[in-house]
Formats: sequence, C-alpha cells, structure tokens
Amino acid sequence: MTEAVTEPESDTVVEEPEQAPPAGPSLHQPRRWLIAAGEAVAIVLLVVLAVWCWNRGVVRLEYPFEGREPLTSTRYLGNWLGTAAGAVTLAVVLALDAVRQVLLAVRTRPQKAADSDM
Repeated sequence: MTEAVTEPESDTVVEEPEQAPPAGPSLHQPRRWLIAAGEAVAIVLLVVLAVWCWNRGVVRLEYPFEGREPLTSTRYLGNWLGTAAGAVTLAVVLALDAVRQVLLAVRTRPQKAADSDM
C-alpha cells in the first residue's frame, strides 16, 4: 500500500480580486422619459377606445304607444362592454408602469455618485 503524499499548506492568504458588477443595463436610465411619454399616449388612446366601446355597448330602444309615453328599454351588449373594461384595465396597468418609469428616470445619478455610496 502506498500513502498519498501531500504538500504542506502555506500560511499565506491569497485574496481574490473584486469582481466588477455585471455590464448589463442599469435601472436608472434617462431615456425612460420617452417610454413614459409613449405610455401616456397609449393611455389616452385606450381611454378614448373604452368610452367609444361603452357607448356602443349601451343601446336605448323606445317603443311608442298612442296616448301614452313611449316605453324605453335599455339593451347592454356584453362584447362592447367587456372590451371597454379590458381597455380601462390595460390603461391602469400602463399608468402604473408610467409612474414607475418616471420615478426611475428622475432618480438617475452620475456613475461617480453611485459608486461613492457603495
């Protein structure tokens, strides 16, 4: 049987160099203003679409009678009302993201200031 020969451990400590942060896109970018502006335009268009769909989804019908007031009936069309609700929901989600984009654009800092905080 042979025994494994090991080298004596040294007392020197080898320090590993600090790793640089990943070179991906950072959260704080001034161009986020453009994204927020585009979302604001989309929000306005979605609200206009929702109002148009809602107006098409509510149909008022009148049935005339001789000697009496006409009978008025309201018919609701679910496909138009559902589209209106979906457009408003999407507009709210875009509004939340637009606020997030604006906050990230406002909080931009130069790289030197960001590095000094660490």
